[in-house]
Amino acid sequence: MENKAKVLIDCQDAKGLVYKISKIFYDNDLNIDNNREFVDKDAEKFFMRTVVTGKFEQEELKRELKTALPTNADFKVILTRRKKIVIMVTKESHALGDILIRHEDGELEADIEAVIGNHAILEGLVRKFDVPFFHIPAEGYSREEHEDNIMSILDEVDFDYIVLAKYMRILTAKFVATYEKKIINIHHSFLPAFIGANPYKQAYKRGVKIIGATAHFVTNDLDEGPIIAQDVIPVNHRFDWQEMQRAGRDVEKVVLSKALNLVLHDRVFVHGNKTIIF
Repeated sequence: MENKAKVLIDCQDAKGLVYKISKIFYDNDLNIDNNREFVDKDAEKFFMRTVVTGKFEQEELKRELKTALPTNADFKVILTRRKKIVIMVTKESHALGDILIRHEDGELEADIEAVIGNHAILEGLVRKFDVPFFHIPAEGYSREEHEDNIMSILDEVDFDYIVLAKYMRILTAKFVATYEKKIINIHHSFLPAFIGANPYKQAYKRGVKIIGATAHFVTNDLDEGPIIAQDVIPVNHRFDWQEMQRAGRDVEKVVLSKALNLVLHDRVFVHGNKTIIF
């Protein structure tokens, strides 16, 4: 049976790596549909993303690659399949609604397994798309207790990524560590500018001429995780902060969609606190 897989390789740079890896593909009679490489010369790190098709066993291909790669190489052979996501929300609907519509139209190459909200206000919207909604209130609970309740739901769901679609709560170190490199956030600012709350008010007070949005992986450093995608639009002195916010919501939707597309297609390598995008 013919398989299709994405081979992702992250290792110390060494002479002849491309030749050794390509020879394994050739010896296994695999066709290279797409290939991208990058070397971070400062860190002496090699990155490679290759899409291959042919008849092969996933574990056997991994074993052969291991023999050709430097010690401690990080590599994956990912068979093509639809990813699964869980979305976390608070009250704002624009980012969530955009994802739901893209999913309904077949543009989002992933299945939405559940939406979890700390308020119930978006339940009606989610139910219209026949997606399970779980209301996990935060009132009356400590931050840790609230997240434990969320994690009890996540334990019952099969998913690849958690998408924070305007989830307006700071996550604890425990939660972030449990789902390391699996949490994607959309921040309503062109990071690293205007970190934290009310970025549009901050931008308005500074008299900025562009506003933007940033999608990034979540780490324990607030709004400072590895950046996946960004974009900006122009504004001017005629905009008050509410108008900036309305305009910014459109950018947020586009940036989050772009980031999800990159991640769902395994095009993102995390390298320290930055990303390599293929």
